[in-house]
Amino acid sequence: MSRLRITEIFHSLQGEAASIGWRTVFVRLTGCPLRCGYCDTAYAFKGGEWWKIDAILEQVAGFAARYVTVTGGEPLAQPECLTLLGALCDAGYRVSLETSGALDVTPVDPRVVKVMDLKTPGSGEVDKNRYANIEHLSPADQVKFVIADEADYQWSCEQLRRWDLAARCEVLFSPVAGQMRPAQLAEWILRDRLDVRFQLQLHKILWGNEAGR
Repeated sequence: MSRLRITEIFHSLQGEAASIGWRTVFVRLTGCPLRCGYCDTAYAFKGGEWWKIDAILEQVAGFAARYVTVTGGEPLAQPECLTLLGALCDAGYRVSLETSGALDVTPVDPRVVKVMDLKTPGSGEVDKNRYANIEHLSPADQVKFVIADEADYQWSCEQLRRWDLAARCEVLFSPVAGQMRPAQLAEWILRDRLDVRFQLQLHKILWGNEAGR
């Protein structure tokens, strides 16, 4: 029986990306090969408990939500994540995957919305970006840049142009909480007339840094 190491399963409002504001069940997998300097879910790097996929589905169903987000850590670090994603889609949920972009996304069920980071220099993990993933993004997917300073912003603009990202899918620019002034990032986007979506983390506005929600 397939099983996964899970840090938590919880019910909240989606704080980011295209489904922001929707009541969502989050399945947070344990483990991540990256160590981004601004990470707010380091508690998911280790520990957790083993769950069978049937038990995960049962827990998710109990919240009676339409949306499910599989997150981490880095969910794709556990191979059985792919099985879980398919099972959630089969059960009729609108499923999204939050991934660092460091691991291959090609095996992900095409029904899943991929929300994929491109790590900026300020993350400390820019060398982990798997740029080949860009070719496998669909118009329903999103690429996210978490921006700490002007150097990160300029780097993100370069990637936007280099890969013609806005023509592939939705592009999200988000400030690092407590590090980049949100209004400054918004002003740069307007000044440069970027075809990107500015976002703040709704869950942090509502609940602060509680459990990364």
